Amino acid sequence: MLSKPTWSVQSLLPSEEQATDSPRISSRQLHHLLRLSALPAPKSPEEEAKMLKTLSSQLHFVKEIQRVDTAGVAPLRAIRDETAAAEKEIEINMASMADALAQEEVLGKHHKRIRRKEKALVNMKGAEDWDVLGYAQCRSGKYFVVDSGSE
Repeated sequence: MLSKPTWSVQSLLPSEEQATDSPRISSRQLHHLLRLSALPAPKSPEEEAKMLKTLSSQLHFVKEIQRVDTAGVAPLRAIRDETAAAEKEIEINMASMADALAQEEVLGKHHKRIRRKEKALVNMKGAEDWDVLGYAQCRSGKYFVVDSGSE
């Protein structure tokens, strides 16, 4: 059943000569959306025209998806395998927890605390040496800065 797709993303996008039935987006609306998204404004009229065309295509795509008849289709609860076999596979029981429980110990007489055994501690050296802001283009102290483009 899944070997041959019945549709493609390209089939839901408007062709070059086809006029889209999506609402017209003005330059002012585009700049407003870019400001809300903290994205940079277009640098040229050509770039702005390209952004408007892309946004129009995306709106056309969403309208095409919304036209799909979903009558009688159960709502999707999660993006995972929801068959009975998959539900059984992810079921947690004492047998599946045996390894995790074997790494714990109970301390104390009156106020019992469950702790992970010393030898089962996780090595955190790599996480401690990780430079969180290493790829941030703009930072201020220990924080990264998002440039909204407005002055």
